[in-house]
Amino acid sequence: MLHPAQPLFRRPSIFSKFEKIVAAESTRHGGVSSAPYHSLNLGGSTQDNPEHVLENNHRFFAALGIPFSHVAKSHQVHEAEILHVTKPGRFEGYDALITDQPNIQLAVTIADCTPILLLDPITNAVAAIHAGWRGTVQQIVTKTVLKMQDTFGTLPNHIVAYVGTCIDECSFEVNADVADHFGTKHKRWDAEKHKFFINLKKANQDQLLALGIPVEQIQISSYSTVLNNDDYFSYRQEKGLTGRMLATIGIKTT
Repeated sequence: MLHPAQPLFRRPSIFSKFEKIVAAESTRHGGVSSAPYHSLNLGGSTQDNPEHVLENNHRFFAALGIPFSHVAKSHQVHEAEILHVTKPGRFEGYDALITDQPNIQLAVTIADCTPILLLDPITNAVAAIHAGWRGTVQQIVTKTVLKMQDTFGTLPNHIVAYVGTCIDECSFEVNADVADHFGTKHKRWDAEKHKFFINLKKANQDQLLALGIPVEQIQISSYSTVLNNDDYFSYRQEKGLTGRMLATIGIKTT
């Protein structure tokens, strides 16, 4: 629990030694939205009051010391398209954003899917990735790292990564139509419930490891959108009537 302070965000500790990196994952606390979006709903693709969503975004980024005008987001479509961002703004159809330009704050929205934040401290390149089960199956993490390599000269063994808060394995209950897309390492059959359970954190971590990113350079969130639903939004737990969190990363020089 976040009590008593209930901050607007948590910062992944793996980025703490990099002074110019601003990386954070929002909670559901500290905003102005009312139920069922209470309170820090940062997602525009909900039926929440748009003015409330905008105010929440301003509050969140102001708390990080980031002007909202520096933020880059995309409408996400659960695919594996990657955008090389050269200016802030709102884009369409991308589930991963990369940049090597300072003062562009990349952000992805989440409410059960897995956010992944990447930093290459050698080239000062960063990435923000939204990996639902479809994106995970399409290897969006692998594709993003390879795109960083092609675009910026990033070497995978230099990358520092955060696999963020999402639905946990014990809560992600699926049928065979989803489970069949995953290997045995990332799914579990429950004979009593006659359901499969998928481990999205592990599936995305394994993509990072397979690329040659050292395990000690990968942090996995210990939180769950379902088990910690008091602090995070969960689309599944709240039956679709809920807000969205943001995971964000950028290099700040001004």
